[in-house]
Amino acid sequence: MKSLIIGGAGFVGAYLVRHLKNDLGQDVVVTKMPREQVKVDGVDMNSIQVCDLDILQKESIAALFREIRPDYIYHLAAQSSVSVSWKNPVLTVDVNVKGGVNILEALRELEDKPRVLFIGSGEEYGHILPGETPIKEGNVPRPGNIYAATKVCQNMLAKIYADAYGLDVMMVRAFNHIGPNQLPLFVVADFCKQVAEIEAGNREPVMKVGNLSAKRDFTDVRDVVRAYALLMKSGCAGETYNIGSGHAIAIEDILKCILDHSSVEIRVEVDPERLRPVDVPIIEADTTKVYEATGWKPEISLEQTIRETLDYWRTKSI
Repeated sequence: MKSLIIGGAGFVGAYLVRHLKNDLGQDVVVTKMPREQVKVDGVDMNSIQVCDLDILQKESIAALFREIRPDYIYHLAAQSSVSVSWKNPVLTVDVNVKGGVNILEALRELEDKPRVLFIGSGEEYGHILPGETPIKEGNVPRPGNIYAATKVCQNMLAKIYADAYGLDVMMVRAFNHIGPNQLPLFVVADFCKQVAEIEAGNREPVMKVGNLSAKRDFTDVRDVVRAYALLMKSGCAGETYNIGSGHAIAIEDILKCILDHSSVEIRVEVDPERLRPVDVPIIEADTTKVYEATGWKPEISLEQTIRETLDYWRTKSI
């Protein structure tokens, strides 16, 4: 089988490449932006085809599809930071909505149509009402930020294309996924990086944090990419699947776990710059649907992920 990963130069892409290549023995093609590099530890990069692709150029997408003729397509390319979406909403709409439509239109032109997975976010559910947690896929989305709104739009468009044009497209709503090598734009990586720098003596022993009361559903990225591959095998076209741990934890408790693994005393301070204009209080997944379709459930504990992420940043701070 041949898998094409669109937007594979990022955090999740590297783990997905490794899983598809090393664990499943697939041929893998990865796209990236011209300024990016694709490097995957533990994988012979000579065995991976890497192509430049701008998903805002629909004809370039169609040409690549015709050339590669993949069996599976994983659409990972996105502006995936909530904080960046507040600062640059136009970029977020362009990449997440227009880019998604370009991929769907390019798929329509193919004679032999591949199976496609569009990656969305648990942030799409937004303002969850009392009694709606853990949240099911059929719940009404009430996005609370610009990034989430673009992902809701992408999900709706993919569903329309699947139903109207018979495209073999599935969608996931992936809740917070974390692990070593994640950019510090995201909360666990940010906290671990700060602790590692404090331990190394590279900054004052003060942690800068945002809203600690929000509760989020965290899953190790290695478990998440396993779910993606299993859905390619067993998921149903036009359907949306939650991917998460099924258990929300307060950011405050995440911070405590990280600090418990620190070798130094650290003071915590709220940084107003880290507070979002709107923050959803709780997001927690009901993962019954993906389990029934594939048998998937997370295998890596949150504590293990935090420990390994902190160790990763320690190696970067030496």
